[in-house]
Amino acid sequence: MDATGQEQQKQSEGARVVWAAVDSDIGPLLLAATDEGLVTVVFHATDAVRDKALGRLASRFGAEPVPAPDAPLLAEARRQLEDYFAGRRRDFDLPLDWSLIAGFNREVLRELAAGVPYGAVVGYGDLASRVGQPGAAQAVGAAMGANPLPVVVPCHRVVERDGGIGGFGGGLEAKRKLLALEGVLPEPLF
Repeated sequence: MDATGQEQQKQSEGARVVWAAVDSDIGPLLLAATDEGLVTVVFHATDAVRDKALGRLASRFGAEPVPAPDAPLLAEARRQLEDYFAGRRRDFDLPLDWSLIAGFNREVLRELAAGVPYGAVVGYGDLASRVGQPGAAQAVGAAMGANPLPVVVPCHRVVERDGGIGGFGGGLEAKRKLLALEGVLPEPLF
């Protein structure tokens, strides 16, 4: 059975999904994981945003997500995020469940995760070229917007060719903070 078939089987059987809400320097985040790995990071995790995200996960995986802040993978993800925001960590070392993203978007995000290190940025068009689709800068932008694992899979490192910072699902202020943390931009004055 290929990877897509295994993911579909996992979803039809009802995969176990655990979640935790955590505070961060860019606001509250929802972390969710399956037995495969961290499956999503959601920005602005207010109660309403959290409930909507958990509903989508329940629909996708066929099982109600369970709050489990002490689950080993979530505890490790929380620790690594804390270290990242404190400037003690540059890379995440977590198992990832890529089942919420497929095709071109998955290919682009995997290249981003593997090929754009802490403190570096890449243009949308350059990233498109890296995956063999040199004319697909807008599609790369869509892939960044669909990233289910922001911060961990660093879509904040993708910028416009002309020097603009581009868009960001977590908001431009969060993108600026992340790029400043990594030394790409100066810290905001206020």
